[in-house]
Amino acid sequence: MKLTLRRRQVLWAYAFLAISLVFFVVIRWYPTILAFNISFRDWNVFQNSGPWIGLQNYQDIWEDLFKQRSAVRAAFFNTFRYVIIGVPLQLVFGLMVAMLLNTVVRAAGFFRAAYFIPYVTSLVAVAFVWNWLYAPQTGLINQILLTLGLPMQGFTKSPQQALYSITAVAIWASLGFTIIIFLAGLQQIPDIYYEAAQIDGAGRWQMFWRITLPLLNPVIVYLSVLQTISFLRMFDLVRNMSDQGQGGPLNSSTTVVLEVYKEGFGSYNMGYAAALTVLLFFVILLITIFQLRVLQRRVEY
Repeated sequence: MKLTLRRRQVLWAYAFLAISLVFFVVIRWYPTILAFNISFRDWNVFQNSGPWIGLQNYQDIWEDLFKQRSAVRAAFFNTFRYVIIGVPLQLVFGLMVAMLLNTVVRAAGFFRAAYFIPYVTSLVAVAFVWNWLYAPQTGLINQILLTLGLPMQGFTKSPQQALYSITAVAIWASLGFTIIIFLAGLQQIPDIYYEAAQIDGAGRWQMFWRITLPLLNPVIVYLSVLQTISFLRMFDLVRNMSDQGQGGPLNSSTTVVLEVYKEGFGSYNMGYAAALTVLLFFVILLITIFQLRVLQRRVEY
């Protein structure tokens, strides 16, 4: 049977889609389903099996959440702090820089690339550089503070400053992505709206609140969801910047994902680690649904 050109195109399309589907089933879906299964078992990593224990792992997590010095309790608390601090600041700074770049005519490509480079840089390399900058005695930042006659700071070595220090790096590292997305949204807003507002006597602040922000709503929702998920899954920077890579000092910078890593590959308590992963999955899902319901507004250009 001879196939028409249209049918051959459809078959090739399904063939390429099948490759992507197989990748997601093997790399994404299967591990996710396996994690749900392991979370209900006392899983032995070396035997790749374990007896069914029902909700025991979840009960253990629930008990740990109410222990005063529990690492899991600190992990959930810190993870939400990363989100509450990091996401709003990143959106605000990203929008501010994007609006400034939107007015740049000369060397616009250079400035955009300069802001975007940290986003495509390995987070391990980023953490290495910032660890040097944050070093208590020899770090560049502390040397500058010492030159200015200001007291040196502990940064990642201080229980009070570790989380904020890592959050600052996380914001800096992914700010370029936020700027580029905001910039794309700003360039989609027709100039005629601003021209009409100027004729009516509106000031810059009024145009920002009445035109720019409402028309950027889809971009703001997209970035809010994406960056919230990113901060909820914080691992690389915490692992490479915290005290001894354990989320210290005194669990002050640990996260849920880091605790999953420590439980699964440090203590080999894979069932407990899988249960933490499942809980984090539902936390991300619920927060995402909430953001889409609350933040999303109908916008017409």
